[in-house]
Amino acid sequence: MVGDVMMGTTFPTERLPINDGANLFRDAKKVLLNADVAMGNLEGPLCVFGETTKEGENSYAFRTPPSYARRLKEAGFDFMSLANNHSFDFGEDGILQTEQALDSQGILYAGIEGRVTSVVLELKGIRIGLCAFGHNPYTVNHLYLNRVKQVLNDLKWKSDIIVVSFHGGAEGHKMRHLPYGQEIFLEENRGSLRELAHFCVDNGADIVYGHGPHVLRCVEVYKQKFIAYSLGNFCTPFGVNIKGISGYAPLLEIQTDINGNFLQGQIHPFIQRYGIGPRTDKTGAVIREMKTLTESDILMNAVSIDWKGRIRLK
Repeated sequence: MVGDVMMGTTFPTERLPINDGANLFRDAKKVLLNADVAMGNLEGPLCVFGETTKEGENSYAFRTPPSYARRLKEAGFDFMSLANNHSFDFGEDGILQTEQALDSQGILYAGIEGRVTSVVLELKGIRIGLCAFGHNPYTVNHLYLNRVKQVLNDLKWKSDIIVVSFHGGAEGHKMRHLPYGQEIFLEENRGSLRELAHFCVDNGADIVYGHGPHVLRCVEVYKQKFIAYSLGNFCTPFGVNIKGISGYAPLLEIQTDINGNFLQGQIHPFIQRYGIGPRTDKTGAVIREMKTLTESDILMNAVSIDWKGRIRLK
């Protein structure tokens, strides 16, 4: 599992990585390709045309060339969430082109209301249900828990393990700690994420991972199920602030049993470099941040993180 992925943009000016993005996932590729299922959040459409839906000084619009879908495939991604506040940057045209680009590479996706709500991937005889929720009206919206429950109920009868991706929470350096209650950002309700994550587990989810604040947050094991509240930015070399802790880019490897119960995990730490992407963190900063936040923000946690990034049951 990784957080936000926006590999480059052609709007409002062209800002794309060298070698057409061939080196973006160089350091992370080995781990991603080795995973049974690798997933992240596609922060913006893969498209070449369409009119932007974003206006105002606090609005940012992204548009990545559809050809970059092959970079996701080469890196090993199997599933991408589309349920975020940038998927609709170029309207329905952008959504359609994104779906076509991902389809061309055999990458699964979900999260846009009225389109693909969830998918099931069968692997080694195990059916893995994947869904994605966001806080925007065009997403499958996690602000409406009844809708979340509908999606999970549908997945329960056709999946052995259910994985939930969610986009939510206020943004920025000051939002690294997980608050209680609703989070408001730019006068927009971004959800009550502790409540949401626990609700998902209570209704059948086995793994829940989040993104949206653009910084890391804590992890938790609740009723034997793993939750990551924010994985921050993973590969956003242009157009997104990646200074300081905003550049911390963990890749979480989680192992469960056949019932989806957490067994163990590993933080693979990366730090983003402007115009280049995630590169291996040899300083220990990313692991230290996730360890510190987990110890401070989750009381009576069932897991601990050691200095090598190993996530273990207590």
